[in-house]
Amino acid sequence: MPSHYRGTPEELRALDAFIKLTRATESVLNRLAKRGTQGELTPSQFGVLEALYHLGEMCPSELGIKILRSSSDLTTVIDNLEKRKLVRRLRDATDRRKVQISLTEEGRQLITQLLPAHVAAITEEMSVLSPQEQETLGELCRKLGLRQVTHASEPSEGY
Repeated sequence: MPSHYRGTPEELRALDAFIKLTRATESVLNRLAKRGTQGELTPSQFGVLEALYHLGEMCPSELGIKILRSSSDLTTVIDNLEKRKLVRRLRDATDRRKVQISLTEEGRQLITQLLPAHVAAITEEMSVLSPQEQETLGELCRKLGLRQVTHASEPSEGY
C-alpha cells in the first residue's frame, strides 16, 4: 500500500522504501513465528540466548545493543529467562553493581536444539532472493542501520 502523503518526490520515495522495508520485515517475522522455530521463546528471549551462545557472557548493556532492546525491556527478558533457568546473572566479586549474563547448561541445550531449524527457516525465507540479491540487501540494511544521526540527541545503535 503506497503512502497517501502528499510530499516531494524525495519524501515519497523514502516513505515508499520505508513502508516496503517494514512490511517485508513484519511479513518474514510473522512467517517465522508461525513455523515455531523459536520454541516457546519470544523473539527477544531467543535473541538473548543466541547472542550469548555465539558471543559468550556479557553485561546487560552490551546484550541490549546486540539485540536492539532497551535496558528496561531487557531486564524483563532476562528475568523471565532466569526464572526458566536458561540464563544466570553473575555478579562481580569486587563490584556487585557489575553483572554478567551467561547461558546455563539448560539454555545452551535449548538454543543448540532450536538454532538449526531456525536457520533453515530463515534460509528458506531468503531463498526468494538470489545470492547476489541477499548480499546487496545485507549491505543496504547495514548501511541504513549504521547511519549516524546528526540531528538527534543520540547516534544510531546500528549493526
